[in-house]
Amino acid sequence: MTTGTASDMTSGAVRDAAPDVRELRRFNRFYTNLIGALDYGRHLYTPFTLTEARVLYEVAHHERVDAADLRASLSLDAGYLSRLLGKFEDRDLITRGRSEQDPRRQRITLTDGGREAAGLLEERSQDAAGSLLEQLPDEDRARLVDSMRTIRALLGEGTAHPPSSRAAEVTLRTSRPGDLGWMVERNAALYAAEYGFDLSYEALVARIIAEYAEAFDPRWDRTWIAELDGRRAGAVMCVRDERPGVARLRLLLVEPDARGHGVGRQLVDACVEFAREAGYGELVLWTNSVLGAARRIYQRAGFELVAESAHHSFGQDLVGQDWRLVL
Repeated sequence: MTTGTASDMTSGAVRDAAPDVRELRRFNRFYTNLIGALDYGRHLYTPFTLTEARVLYEVAHHERVDAADLRASLSLDAGYLSRLLGKFEDRDLITRGRSEQDPRRQRITLTDGGREAAGLLEERSQDAAGSLLEQLPDEDRARLVDSMRTIRALLGEGTAHPPSSRAAEVTLRTSRPGDLGWMVERNAALYAAEYGFDLSYEALVARIIAEYAEAFDPRWDRTWIAELDGRRAGAVMCVRDERPGVARLRLLLVEPDARGHGVGRQLVDACVEFAREAGYGELVLWTNSVLGAARRIYQRAGFELVAESAHHSFGQDLVGQDWRLVL
């Protein structure tokens, strides 16, 4: 057997990576052309380049901005930024002065003319983005937005600051096409990895999801997807129970890397609020004693344990629990 040299292995790695690199560069060329980045001023009918517009945007959208902050957030050369700010000052778009917090730093403030220019840029940028999106049907638009969030997350948006220095943003939304399939996949994968559940659990989740979709009535049924910094991080369902006036909470899920951000609590709170507004008298759920974190969330929301019993399901010996909340 012949052993390759270091240069052989390196060139092989480059060849292997080349299709991905080509695809990334192809996307970059496509998108910069699509948004007119190479001739930004003509594209939006403004006298500003893309860099100038971005600096104006940052100053306009933050209460206090120092030159050092702009250099760091936009990765601009100090000399280039200084010349650009000088140009803005000559055109009476900004004023520069000492920062109140640190006299060594230069505070940037928009003039009335600067605010007007930034507002015009914002309006035209919104119109340009809106005209791109309005060409797409709702389902394709949702896919596009989700994909863009994924790109930002994977390529490290926000990593200029340590994660501990900023609060992760949790948002809830109702389900969109593709979310129910994601719930089946993630429930099956997580419960197999964390509790050793077998294929029968995936089958159960798939049946629950299918029954929900087939009998869905927006007056009585609802699914929420939690997003953490723009990516799916959890889910829960509220559905009609067999008994009149009773709602059932089902399939609470929180991704492992999203735990500790209040995702589960917000999902359960949304479920409880919806059940109350829909006119249900009770909200019930069934879970297993091994799910300690979920049970603590239910207790904090006011649920009471009303029954439990041992059973063998999903390839495991478990203790099932029934919980109830009077609304």
